Amino acid sequence: MNSPREIIDEVKKAIVGKDSVLIMALLAILGRGHILLEDIPGVGKTTMALAFSKALSLQYNRVQFTPDILPSDIVGFSVFNKETRQMEYKPGAVLCNLFLADELNRATSRTQSALLEAMEEGQVTVDGASYPVPQPFVVIATQNPVGASGTQLLPDSQMDRFMVRLSLGYPAAVDECEMLTRKQGGNPLLQVKQMVAQGGMAAMCDEVDKVFVKDRILEYVVSLNNKTRSHPQILQGASPRASLSVISMAKAAAWIQNRDYVLPDDVKIVYSDTIAHRLILTPEAESRGMNARKIVDALFAEMPVPKIK
Repeated sequence: MNSPREIIDEVKKAIVGKDSVLIMALLAILGRGHILLEDIPGVGKTTMALAFSKALSLQYNRVQFTPDILPSDIVGFSVFNKETRQMEYKPGAVLCNLFLADELNRATSRTQSALLEAMEEGQVTVDGASYPVPQPFVVIATQNPVGASGTQLLPDSQMDRFMVRLSLGYPAAVDECEMLTRKQGGNPLLQVKQMVAQGGMAAMCDEVDKVFVKDRILEYVVSLNNKTRSHPQILQGASPRASLSVISMAKAAAWIQNRDYVLPDDVKIVYSDTIAHRLILTPEAESRGMNARKIVDALFAEMPVPKIK
């Protein structure tokens, strides 16, 4: 089995100069979570998803979300078989290991909600019958900034189902030049090699699950999230699902550092990316230009760090 560093190095063949984002994305995949990429078009969101699917040997499907995409396109549908005289299920695009929901916030609310059961429960329900999605299963959804043509806000319930929200942003000038140079030799995605054997990703996730977390770390995360629930500038704080996500991400952060136990520093690495997108600020805070990430960082700085012996 290849190391996480080797996996990241392989994905970097397609994505230049965004190491921290790639690491956070890998942590979310190892933590059995889903990823929201919020950015302007053309910075490499789809390329990143494709590169991870190749490097991790994950069966990949992509849907370009538009207002005319139907829920049945995502979860599948039943058709009548004349020979057997029974209804047969035709799988939808979401039945894969890595599902790329491109420009999710351009779809209708009804279609967006078709993803929720798969993301949370690992199954889809069609005509009263449930069908499990393959494991491992990760959704990487991209969305354009709110206010862009044809976009709408994702509902709070859906935002909360994403383990992290990440942004690639514009590349540095030197990285953009490097990207252009690589493109002259052909599609960089073709250079990305399989780094994990079939079934290897599931084994890695199982190892992450076994990482030990002391009670003090659990209490630390709960205390941090409780701060968001009583903060005067936050209308809606972090949910219990957010606490589970932080622990899963921290376990993945420990595992890629060859540890089988979580330290407070692991929580520090993942906390802001895991929590900020779940918070709803008060109208007063928004009118003053407050930023959820800055509030989260300030809360984290104020919280005493537990001592782990």
